[in-house]
Amino acid sequence: MDTPAPPAPPSPPQVAAAGAVDATKIYGVGDAQVRALDGVTVAFESAKFTAIMGPSGSGKSTLLHALAGLDTLTSGDTYIGDTYLSTLDDKQLTELRRTRVGFIFQAYNLIPTLTAEENIRLPMMLGGESGDAEWIDTVVTTVGLRERLSHRPSELSGGQQQRVAVARALASQPQIIFADEPTGNLDSTAGAEILDFMRRAVREYGQTIVMVTHDPGAASYSDRVVFVGDGKITGDMDDPTADDVLDHLKQHGV
Repeated sequence: MDTPAPPAPPSPPQVAAAGAVDATKIYGVGDAQVRALDGVTVAFESAKFTAIMGPSGSGKSTLLHALAGLDTLTSGDTYIGDTYLSTLDDKQLTELRRTRVGFIFQAYNLIPTLTAEENIRLPMMLGGESGDAEWIDTVVTTVGLRERLSHRPSELSGGQQQRVAVARALASQPQIIFADEPTGNLDSTAGAEILDFMRRAVREYGQTIVMVTHDPGAASYSDRVVFVGDGKITGDMDDPTADDVLDHLKQHGV
């Protein structure tokens, strides 16, 4: 007798660019078991800049990586737009990450042998596409890289390299950008410039960004902060200021 197929999960919320439904991630077994995510359900709105905050080991990066399709869950699901990631095979997941998702990492992740312009265009080049020339020109202007396009990463400062990474994430006009501690390797001035670029991308161009950070100052650039602790959502704050975020963290013993 055939086993009936499990019922399909409900459609993702249409107002959300991405989210998680009862997301659980368990590492290890027995006494060594760690629940990095413990039944997390959360949605991230389109055209908003959301920060995810929490102490080390809270599950914030695990959540980001699961949302972005860079890590699998033990149970539950994540989605981007109307697509549940668990329904995709490896090839489809790779295609989704290339065409619908942008990434900004703390370590820049630029290809050292390519120029700044080639690094910006890389996701589109990999798909045999040229992209929207007018949009790419706007992105280059917005991040202030016009005079540095022919330079390789080794010829750029850390702040300039991260501008290239931000431009690369924006260039293909993805549905959503995931940023993991994007200013962690930068001084305060360069970090503020990057965060300002990201905020402008949301407010002026309707981009959607979800960023993991430990810095209340960085979180204050966002429209919303989602707080994570022990693998669970522990708080949610709209229109945060650095002081508001710091107060919340102090109240919760972080």
